[in-house]
Amino acid sequence: MTKSFGKKSVLENVSTFFKPCTIYGLLGRNGVGKSTLIHLISGRIFADKGEITLDGNKILESAPELERIFAVGQFEMYQGGMKLIEIINDTARFYPGFDKKYVVKLAKKFEIDLKSRYGKLSTGYKTIFKDILALCVPCEYIFFDEPVLGLDASNRNLFYCELIDSYAKRPRTFVISTHLIEEIQNLIENVVIVADHRIILDDSVENILSKAHFVSGTKDDAGKYVEGLRIIGSEFLGNTVGYYVYDELDDGRVLPDTVYLDSFDLNKLFLCLTESGGNRDDN
Repeated sequence: MTKSFGKKSVLENVSTFFKPCTIYGLLGRNGVGKSTLIHLISGRIFADKGEITLDGNKILESAPELERIFAVGQFEMYQGGMKLIEIINDTARFYPGFDKKYVVKLAKKFEIDLKSRYGKLSTGYKTIFKDILALCVPCEYIFFDEPVLGLDASNRNLFYCELIDSYAKRPRTFVISTHLIEEIQNLIENVVIVADHRIILDDSVENILSKAHFVSGTKDDAGKYVEGLRIIGSEFLGNTVGYYVYDELDDGRVLPDTVYLDSFDLNKLFLCLTESGGNRDDN
């Protein structure tokens, strides 16, 4: 898909596939098009080029397919004067199978008064309320755009616990777009990273981390060891150098005694791959 707003290109020839019953992390720096991608998939805006399909059907031409997708985020979905219970009832009418009992249960856990008016909620509680609705709709594909925006640490942890519990009881696809990578890296199974208006990485967390290596040692020995490998970052201290490598290490690559090999996490990988002007292989 391709999408521009005026002369500003946001997404260019983007292509991806979200598998059923899988938890994804949709990652990218501010303004790279993550929210735009979610808006396109959920039918809120239209692509300039390309199409979105679900089980082979174009979702913008099929109301039943659109009803299988639900997205929440920073965009305002409800009128400020509406009471939360009214929004819940409207959602239940639009989505048969909507779990109102679960809504009430979650509202109590997050200490939300369902008689409150939506417009009177703080940013954090608006986020929580929309997250609750997303966990309770009967849809198969749920997209969260910054689902912990404005939440304190306690409520963020509660949200993650409820998401995992909900997924265990009724598996479906969750796509979580967030900047707090360290908080979700143990929840997600697959990662999609957006940068430079396109998707630069789309794979399982297991496969990605298996290729994330930190190689450190003397400049000469460490430099020789990483020859031919994809280096995405480096750091220097005197005669010691550390290379962040994203590549497979073949069995024939001998590790010298003066060189040390370690791993690094998803957050560091993301920073290296998306750093402005960084050393990134675009192939």
